[in-house]
Amino acid sequence: MAAHLRTPGHRWRLALWTGAAALLALPAVAMRFTDEVQWTARDFITWGVMLATACGAYEVLARRSASLAYRAGAAAAIGTAFFLVWANLAVGVIGDERNPANLMFIGVLAVAVIGALLASFRAHGMARAMVATAVAQAIVGGIAIFGRLDVPVALFAITAMYVVLWMGASVLFRKAARA
Repeated sequence: MAAHLRTPGHRWRLALWTGAAALLALPAVAMRFTDEVQWTARDFITWGVMLATACGAYEVLARRSASLAYRAGAAAAIGTAFFLVWANLAVGVIGDERNPANLMFIGVLAVAVIGALLASFRAHGMARAMVATAVAQAIVGGIAIFGRLDVPVALFAITAMYVVLWMGASVLFRKAARA
């Protein structure tokens, strides 16, 4: 076997893409056994694009640093963004998935992406970008709660969870910057 195929990085990449392919196939398998799962071609395309984007983004960021903390921060940030998009598309964070107030979360993701680009993906700047993203998440949650766009208790908990996840990514990037 070639040396590059025995490296730990290759195994992680293979596991990442294999896991994504399995997740993409899962609804198709479920549709064969139950009528409760009914996906259209559009659903599969959307899911595939989401998985490919998340995996591709992780590939790009993981190559930026050999630091385990940096890679964990990248995984945390990308995972948080992935679940925010998924929740919005599936059921909506504010009300249901058709509620136009959910479009405010595009701003949260824009803060993350623009912050990462301005930081040139360097660990110290990524830590700051994740703090800014957590603040944007809190602002959107606050607007929804105080604007009575959704049930305040549930939305408060959801907002707090995402803020903690963004801050967790920040802590990991900060740890990578110190190394």
